[in-house]
Amino acid sequence: MREHEYLSTLRNLQEAAWPRGAPTEAVYPLGEQPITRYLQHWAKSTPDKTAIHFYGHQLSYAELDDLSDRFSALLYQHGIGAGDRVAVFMPNCPQLHIAFYGILKAGAIHAPVSPMAKGMELGYQLQDSGASAIVCFDQLLPVIREVRAETDLKLVISTSLSELCPTTPSIPVPDLLQAPKLAITDSIDMLPALEKLAPATNLPELQLDDIAALNYTGGTTGLPKGCIHTHGDMLYTCASFMPVALGLDLDRVSLNFMPEFWIAGENAGLLFPVFAGTTMVLLARWDALAFMSAVQHYRVGHTGLLVDSASEVLDHPRVSEFDFSSLAVTSCVSFIKKLTPEYRRRWRELTGCTLFETSFGMTETHTCDTFTAGMQDDDFDLRSAPTFVGLPVPGTEFKVCDFATGELLPLGAEGELCVRTPSLLKGYWNKPEASAEALRDGWLHTGDSGVITEQGHIRYLGRRKEMLKVNGMSVFPSELEAMLGQHPDILASAVIGRADEQRGEMPLAFIVAKPGSGLTADVLHQWCKKAMAVYKIPEIRLVESLPMTATGKVKKQELQEWI
Repeated sequence: MREHEYLSTLRNLQEAAWPRGAPTEAVYPLGEQPITRYLQHWAKSTPDKTAIHFYGHQLSYAELDDLSDRFSALLYQHGIGAGDRVAVFMPNCPQLHIAFYGILKAGAIHAPVSPMAKGMELGYQLQDSGASAIVCFDQLLPVIREVRAETDLKLVISTSLSELCPTTPSIPVPDLLQAPKLAITDSIDMLPALEKLAPATNLPELQLDDIAALNYTGGTTGLPKGCIHTHGDMLYTCASFMPVALGLDLDRVSLNFMPEFWIAGENAGLLFPVFAGTTMVLLARWDALAFMSAVQHYRVGHTGLLVDSASEVLDHPRVSEFDFSSLAVTSCVSFIKKLTPEYRRRWRELTGCTLFETSFGMTETHTCDTFTAGMQDDDFDLRSAPTFVGLPVPGTEFKVCDFATGELLPLGAEGELCVRTPSLLKGYWNKPEASAEALRDGWLHTGDSGVITEQGHIRYLGRRKEMLKVNGMSVFPSELEAMLGQHPDILASAVIGRADEQRGEMPLAFIVAKPGSGLTADVLHQWCKKAMAVYKIPEIRLVESLPMTATGKVKKQELQEWI
């Protein structure tokens, strides 16, 4: 079948499967213009509305707009402007939001770095991006000093979270807010500096095609690569995903604890609330007690969770003390623990709302490429084949091709998952060969295995490099992890392969059991024999914990070393 015929057939199938009442096109409440103008609009139309609640500290839309203008002025004062890369090296906090919008307004390029990065990791990213300035949490200044001489940094701006910690916080605060402010020696103190500056008035007229960010991949398959994303990518992600998956409600209060250096956290915390003009409760990091307190205190209506987070809330000894009745939309991400009917049932009993998978996506596509909202009747999404990730968001297309030839494969066949979307990266920063390999004829060749079902739904099977060949049969670790996630005594699982003389490869599952469950490898092996095909049954190793990245993914390279 030719590509246009294939895609036409697929669109018809997906239209038939589309949830009733969900928009079929991207929705732009304020038109197609950079997200910075959305901020300026809300600052004028609802100046006193709270943009961010942070443990009792409040920042209105007018204040966020004004302070980000002042941050642009601070960059200009030090010769940082259009096209310059500005690294942001801090945990979730209002200062990150001020810096983010100030960088964008100045025409500079946001280049976030994980606050968990060590010297070598930070140095690599600063060198690769060519960042000329960095904004950081003051407790991370020693890491910058370790590598600064090897970089092009001209400007270091630091800030303390303790400056925003109220005398009487509204919810329990983490230790990050209690760390005493460090003495300023070789950096500019951000908040006092902004007080002294007038807002920038000579801001550039931003275009949707202008580069806005370098979002670095997780580095799970080699050194991280900087994905070039534009203002248009950010806007389309909001306009295609929010209306169909979360809804647009001006009065809604959302909550975000996802790390905002990570592109999923950037969407949830930095972009979505400003796009919709809503109020957000921001947590510096995940804490179950702070989360429960915040939902009750601020009457939170929407939040995104890891399944692990939802499980921790459900099992928390103090969960009965809190009121969750305000929650109306709760999406989740299955990284380690997987969403199951049991988790959904318990969450619904606790909150009255339905837990559903948020999305499938990649850093390369700005990460919100599919949605599952509206597919929960009779647990349709969970009863479908493992690794079900729903339908493409409006304007995004998928196809499945043969890895070797690039030819289209029929629906239901496993092959390389390819994506075409308006939010597709414009290339990898300074990596033309990698860009040419991944981007072909407007499609991202993901290197991942997937399936498009005969009903038009997407299944994500995982990295092709992770696929195992067991007696000639293909086994996907992600599928086994999803199946193992159904076991009631398993907290977390991660599957890799090891060489086996007889079978070629052998699936090996590292399992974290629930405390007190008494789960043994033999009992689990017997369960697997009943739950999965014989060639998929993994060797079992019970462990106390799994090695994790900053964004909640398992470091499978380390698991290989454990073998």
